Amino acid sequence: MNTAQHRIGSGFDATSTAADVLKGIDLSGKLAIVTGGYSGIGLETTRALTRAGAHVVVPARRPADAREALNGTPGVEVDELDLGDLESVRGFAERFLAAGRPVDLIIDSAGIMACPETRVGPGWEAQFAINHLGHYALVNRLWPALEQGRARVVSVSSGGHHMSGIRWDDIHWTRGYDKWQAYGQAKTANALFAVHLDKLAEEFGVRAFAVHPGVIITPLLRHVPEEERVEFGWFDEDGNLRNPDFFKNPQQGAATQVWAATSPQLAGLGGLYLEDCDVAEPAPADGEMRGVKDWATDPEQAARLWELSAELTGVNAFAA
Repeated sequence: MNTAQHRIGSGFDATSTAADVLKGIDLSGKLAIVTGGYSGIGLETTRALTRAGAHVVVPARRPADAREALNGTPGVEVDELDLGDLESVRGFAERFLAAGRPVDLIIDSAGIMACPETRVGPGWEAQFAINHLGHYALVNRLWPALEQGRARVVSVSSGGHHMSGIRWDDIHWTRGYDKWQAYGQAKTANALFAVHLDKLAEEFGVRAFAVHPGVIITPLLRHVPEEERVEFGWFDEDGNLRNPDFFKNPQQGAATQVWAATSPQLAGLGGLYLEDCDVAEPAPADGEMRGVKDWATDPEQAARLWELSAELTGVNAFAA
């Protein structure tokens, strides 16, 4: 496990907002790419970054919806990208690279959660393919544009990674399907991606982090039926939140990924899993879903996942 997984005393916490962590930070002249940057915490991330002066590119599977959601937000452009289609990923990356612009920040915020069994590409399980493989391919294809010496990549994981490590014997769920464990595996993959990307990119001055944004009521919950929301204790039978303090609002949910992408407190660090705007502690032995599990920070598993992802996608910016 990464022994650097200990709080650094950032001064922020679960109630901090994206605006809070950006106070005093000027992002003028910087370019960020935010997948999912037009919905939920991704939308709040885009807004916060532009208010701090950044120009933000939002790749979207539904560009028209993205433009509508971002209407009136200055400093934003929208392009087309479907993370479940590797040709779409290639097309977006080639268009971006052709413009010759450097990238300072990539925030992989898009994702799906607990969807019914769905296959994309050559029969890949959709949560692993979209949440992990699509972002893996995107970052590797954009590598030539990443600003060496200062760029950061933020992989949005989740406390859901506690539900499953990588199922090496059946990653694509060909022998039965559990939507929550599949989500957990995908979120573990997001964390391991940051671990190995940081190892490979550190010598170029590019650092990577994984983050748990918190639990937020956003469109990400679209596949969770009402009865499950009640069963989990999130809502009562009338649709009211049982424990409002358990949930973050979107501005708070965007805070950790914005902090990861921009904070000078993280200078010289990388490959870490963050939550509540600080470095997360190792997960407690009592099984409570906080902190980070060993399987999400294991460098050997991270390297193994990178090799598998390169094989599946045919992309590896660091190939010898």
